[in-house]
Amino acid sequence: MKIAFLGAGALGCAIGSALTEGGHETWLVDRFAAHVEAMSRDGLQVDDERGTRRVKVRATMNPAEVGPVDVVIVLVKSFHTDSAMRGALDLVGPETVVLSLQNGLGHEDVLSEIVGRERVLAGKTYVGGVLRAPGHIQSGVTGKLTIIGELDGRITSRVQAIAEAFNSAGLNTTVSDNILGTMWDKLLINVATGAITGITRLTYGQLYDEPVLKATSLAAIQEAMAAAKAAGVTLSITNAEDAWNMAAEGLSPAFKTSMLQSLEKSSVTEIDFINGAVVRWGERLGVPTPVNSTLVACIKGIERAMTDRQKAGAAA
Repeated sequence: MKIAFLGAGALGCAIGSALTEGGHETWLVDRFAAHVEAMSRDGLQVDDERGTRRVKVRATMNPAEVGPVDVVIVLVKSFHTDSAMRGALDLVGPETVVLSLQNGLGHEDVLSEIVGRERVLAGKTYVGGVLRAPGHIQSGVTGKLTIIGELDGRITSRVQAIAEAFNSAGLNTTVSDNILGTMWDKLLINVATGAITGITRLTYGQLYDEPVLKATSLAAIQEAMAAAKAAGVTLSITNAEDAWNMAAEGLSPAFKTSMLQSLEKSSVTEIDFINGAVVRWGERLGVPTPVNSTLVACIKGIERAMTDRQKAGAAA
């Protein structure tokens, strides 16, 4: 298959390098110039449990260089989804499908507005990655599941073909007839820890040592579960405590959530697509979401202070 990753951070590179090694024409499209240049010049350095190797990947900042592909896999930050896709329409031909593997809920609606809902697939991945330096990643692919599906739950040949491409490249991938349920399951896990650690600046070990924070987390998860139920979504997670426990599974006490990592880098977070998605669905369906609304407001306040500091620094 000819596959383009829109957003070639750690995750795009981890999956993209596996697909490249699996024999697929895979393009990594990113706007981080130093990263693209390093990959184009030296290949992508991949560190994993097999050791270190260089993978000769195709990388570019210009979607027109790639041309139409079979699949566009969207892995940009949530708040860049609209502008990134509008800037990458050269990747979209008559048969192209667009698959979001981003965290949170709502990207499919954004993408549908741009390319049409009939082209859009959804998915969730548990593959991990860390960008060590431009052109250098730590990859966690082995044993990590990716789940993809049609928005309406049909099992189609196009979604099966993508799953086969992933599996043939060593990426453990299944097709779901309830991808919205899968996405809400993952959302519950993001809701459990992200905003709370962003506000408190705590690692996983510290968070799970603090009963008062667990109570807040469970309340936020319960609101999300109520919104999912009102939306007619079938969840596989049936109680809030399970989502709380799953969020920390296999992670070291020193691990930091992506929301906290963003704030530590003075970067805007993906709060609008995580707790913010719960609030939006709650408003739409008449489900109260006071805890998630408060968490969103606190993160927005932190982002505002951060932006003001950056402006003051730039003016100084």
